[in-house]
Amino acid sequence: MLTASPSPSPSPSPSPRLRVLVVTKLFPNSVRPSFSIFNRLQMKALAESCDVDIRATIPWFPGARLVERWSPAGQFADVPGQEIIDGAKVMHPRYLAIPKIGRRLAPALYAASLWPSVRHLKGQVDVVLGCWAFPDGLACVLLAERLGAAVAIKVHGSDLNVLPKTPVLRKMLADGLPRAHRLIAVSRPLGERAAELGVRRDRIEIVLNGVDRDIFRVHDRGAAREALGVPRPGRLIVYVGRLDRAKGVLDLLEAFRGLAPLKPDLDLALVGGGPELARCQAVAAEFPGRVSLPGALPMAEVSRWMGACDILTLPSWNEGTPNVLLEAFACGRRVVATDVGGIPDVVTSPVLGDLIPAKDVPALAAALGKAAYVDYDTAPLTAAAPYGWPASGARLHDVLQAAVRERDAGR
Repeated sequence: MLTASPSPSPSPSPSPRLRVLVVTKLFPNSVRPSFSIFNRLQMKALAESCDVDIRATIPWFPGARLVERWSPAGQFADVPGQEIIDGAKVMHPRYLAIPKIGRRLAPALYAASLWPSVRHLKGQVDVVLGCWAFPDGLACVLLAERLGAAVAIKVHGSDLNVLPKTPVLRKMLADGLPRAHRLIAVSRPLGERAAELGVRRDRIEIVLNGVDRDIFRVHDRGAAREALGVPRPGRLIVYVGRLDRAKGVLDLLEAFRGLAPLKPDLDLALVGGGPELARCQAVAAEFPGRVSLPGALPMAEVSRWMGACDILTLPSWNEGTPNVLLEAFACGRRVVATDVGGIPDVVTSPVLGDLIPAKDVPALAAALGKAAYVDYDTAPLTAAAPYGWPASGARLHDVLQAAVRERDAGR
């Protein structure tokens, strides 16, 4: 007797792709293509599994161009309304930001400024993701309620390490952050600070930033220097970032001025561009052949400069959770950095680097003068670097999916 084979069970239909509206002022643009590049890389990875709509906002107020030197509103005034980044359309809506006096109104003004450009998405977004707590994240709480979506807020460092020190902002954050269905922190200590502001611990998730381990890897120091044309065989300090006063670049120049006569084999490279370029060029002229200014570079070249150095430094006055330190670890290089923002959450051991107070030029000079001459093992450093961006994006997807489930359960 012939027996019919059982009919195969129907395959489960694939889950629909999560629809994510990303809102943040921390995102690259054509004026500053390397600005907050970590968000671009993570959102690119997230887009592998989600439909991602990016609103990379630009602050605006009347007369912003007149204060271009001091305000991002002026510096980004020429950013177009939209552009293609990594093959994806990125919108750059303007939001009204009243300097100094508008803090209490900032989230509402931010949300109201964006509403005309997102209201057509009502019912078409699963989750709104705000990258930065204030005002972005709090504004996203308001937008998500109007759009009928879940809301997640990703915090980076200074937004929880520094902003809550102002009583008005602390109260606003304590009122607004617990309304998010998920609070995403880039480090465990930052997650603890969210809990201190009243966010439920079961809603706090840790999603580490990624590092492109194919690009940021251990280089042979001599080979890297030869490839870059670094002629001197001595010790090299490298800074990577914007040449800006608040990044501590002028402090670094002053520290090098003091070190240079004492350490004739010590050189400095400043990788990046910015408003203090002329000051950097002036110091380079004082020390011919000892201060390099290669400019803003693609990541592969940045990695090579990291490989060429003996120590990387980040003397910022304030910071979030800087990826440049994680990239240095992946390249097997120790760091000297200031103990501000999220930096202590990254440099957690003397094996990884030395921390100094911000704006303390003598302390910076002393730390650099010592650290540049200490030989060390690269293995503990590379082990401290996080996973790659695809894993970071996949982890972020899972957390956003959990935010949607939380919203649905609340209904």
